[in-house]
Amino acid sequence: MLKYIVFISLILSSVASPAQPPLRLATTTSTENSGLLAELLPRFTEDTGIPVHVIAVGTGKALRLGQDGDVDVVLVHAPAAERAFVDAGYGEKRFPVMHNDFVIVGPPADPAGVAGAGNAVEALQRIARSGRLFVSRGDNSGTHKKELALWKEAGVTPQGKGYREVGQGMGKVLQMADQLQAYTLTDRGTWLAYAGRLDLKILHQGDPSLYNPYGIIAVSRKRYPDINHQAAQRLIDWITDPQRGQKLIGAFRLKGQQLFVPDVQQVQ
Repeated sequence: MLKYIVFISLILSSVASPAQPPLRLATTTSTENSGLLAELLPRFTEDTGIPVHVIAVGTGKALRLGQDGDVDVVLVHAPAAERAFVDAGYGEKRFPVMHNDFVIVGPPADPAGVAGAGNAVEALQRIARSGRLFVSRGDNSGTHKKELALWKEAGVTPQGKGYREVGQGMGKVLQMADQLQAYTLTDRGTWLAYAGRLDLKILHQGDPSLYNPYGIIAVSRKRYPDINHQAAQRLIDWITDPQRGQKLIGAFRLKGQQLFVPDVQQVQ
């Protein structure tokens, strides 16, 4: 009888436990194009057993998905829009995750003289004065929001034949700028992922105004009680843990270069 009970117990213990419901993550194309998500998410699933379904879009679309309750958590890079999202009751709290920077790229000949600009605002002013083509994402992404803020600071209303809004992700925009030998603003991660295939070069970088911080926010469980809040919080805890997500972010390299700097302190 005892052998029979032990046999049944072994059978029951060998049956796979019910799969955890997937976590729905809306994030930016830069985290996907750079390869960062492919580095982080399998490790998160390995640690927690939680599968992650990723929707990689512009920041504006990612926040809209959260606003509509269509995802559980968002990882984006537009601090003002993120604060508005939380203040309006769609998200619970913003946690800083990491940062990198934007760069202005263009044709190697640099007909607008961008490389000689003292800062990013002057770089855009030179492009506008030259009449050279600038390709904009035009998709309400974090990159697009940064670009529009820089144009505003430059005192320029971009329009006409020299300005083309395409409503595409960063990779597509870089390819179009390459084909047209135009200028554009890009995050450094996506640039590194595509640079070897493009006849463009970085012409302006290092300006403090090009700082690009990323934050993670769980969608409000008060507004949407059915979201997978437990899994969202597990991802937030994991990605902000100095010994797990933050350590992996700091170690991530593309073509030998560090793409993102972790923003939680005491990373070993």
